[in-house]
Amino acid sequence: MAQLHRELIITLAEQHRLPAVYFDRQLVTAGGLISYGPDQVEQFRQAAGYVDRILKGEKPADLPVQAPTKYELVINLKTAKALGLTIPPMLLARADEVIE
Repeated sequence: MAQLHRELIITLAEQHRLPAVYFDRQLVTAGGLISYGPDQVEQFRQAAGYVDRILKGEKPADLPVQAPTKYELVINLKTAKALGLTIPPMLLARADEVIE
């Protein structure tokens, strides 16, 4: 649902000057402040590995459940500036992507 209404969510957060942390980088590229969540490209790679194993004859029920192994932090400095926030340099240094 958040993806469907992302522009409304981002607009309301901005109007009410709420610094929001999102689960998906797409919300930050659309104007949100910060996202921290699983790297979706890595999740697709893991899924491809499962498909490969199933096509080679393994039973899906026998495959282990896998949790995400890589998370990414994305920060939008334009949004931070609009909200009057200063992002600490250590947090910027840890970010996988900084949108300026």
